[in-house]
Amino acid sequence: MVTVEEIHRSQRAEGAAMVLAIGTATPTNCVDQSTYPDYYFRITNSEHMTELKLKFQRMCEKSMIKKRYMHLTEEILKENPNMCAYMAPSLDARQDIVVVEVPKLGKEAAQKAINEWGQPKSKITHLIFCTTSGIDMPGADYQLTKLLSLRPSVKRFMMYQQGCFAGATVLRMAKDLAENNVGARVLVVCSEITAVIFRGPADTHLDSLVGQALFGDGAAAVIVGSDPMVGVERPLFHIVSAAQTLLPNSHGAIDLHLREVGLTFHLSKDVPSLISKNIEKILIETFDPLGISDWNSIFWIVHPGGPAVLDQVEEQLALKPEKLQSTRHVLSEYGNMVSPCVLFILDEMRKSSANEEMSSTGEGLDWGVLFGFGPGLTIETVVLHSVPIK
Repeated sequence: MVTVEEIHRSQRAEGAAMVLAIGTATPTNCVDQSTYPDYYFRITNSEHMTELKLKFQRMCEKSMIKKRYMHLTEEILKENPNMCAYMAPSLDARQDIVVVEVPKLGKEAAQKAINEWGQPKSKITHLIFCTTSGIDMPGADYQLTKLLSLRPSVKRFMMYQQGCFAGATVLRMAKDLAENNVGARVLVVCSEITAVIFRGPADTHLDSLVGQALFGDGAAAVIVGSDPMVGVERPLFHIVSAAQTLLPNSHGAIDLHLREVGLTFHLSKDVPSLISKNIEKILIETFDPLGISDWNSIFWIVHPGGPAVLDQVEEQLALKPEKLQSTRHVLSEYGNMVSPCVLFILDEMRKSSANEEMSSTGEGLDWGVLFGFGPGLTIETVVLHSVPIK
């Protein structure tokens, strides 16, 4: 007789979960940050708010963003004038856009990851889809399964309304799935379209204006699995550990609420200090078991919520400027894309490592950390170990 324990052992993988491929995608519409204030105040019929426009221009200048990609074009916004107001019923129009476009953009990123992986789509056993852009049933996971022609039996997980930390959350979930299901290959997709959060300015809610200066559209996909096929699959990073925690005294620091006017946004000015004051404690708890205490000896992938967060983390931990180079590059080229950001940075890091002929995917370093920050205030911490470049 076979025992339950023997069945359980046979169902689990032997090795640690690994990132096997990465793909990214953006809409074709590119927005120049230097000219965006003029465009934004014109398209929202707010040019009479001259003082507020000057404030917004300063926000855009300090954002360290050069360009962003957005599905929303001038033509779309002219067809949906309520989306350009600060307070006007527009959820139906926004939903009509994101329900279609979020899975489509996710498909583009997923197809790139699958192509790099080089295996048949039929070998994908699990799908995790994550978005903060809209909500629908059947969900974006169902739509992507159809768009990619995945097996009807693929095991799907749909994550809505998680926010900026979710790019790390999906890696934590994928790790558990890959390690606890022998032969599992998990397709992870994060896709965000800012159509759900775009709105006109209001001088009584400057934090909402901060979001208009930072957010961009993008999708990223990774394939995660354990025990890679030698000579066939080319692993990039081990997912060594993953944890989530709520920061003390941070309730209400970041809030988003789905209303008739779309997804409303509140951001406390204390967010950068809350993160920077707590980050070393999290690092010590995470890396003490590994005997690592020099934060410049590891590679860094940090959600680029904005330049203030990066600056204060860098200062608090005495990080060398190059430690956050990949993070700042993604912020500059894409803005804050919410959940896909850390996966874009992961992709940027492995590409820059290969271009500079370093010995590993982590800028020549073995160990690294990936941080996601978001509503809660929630912190996701993922420990990565780079795989040598072959």
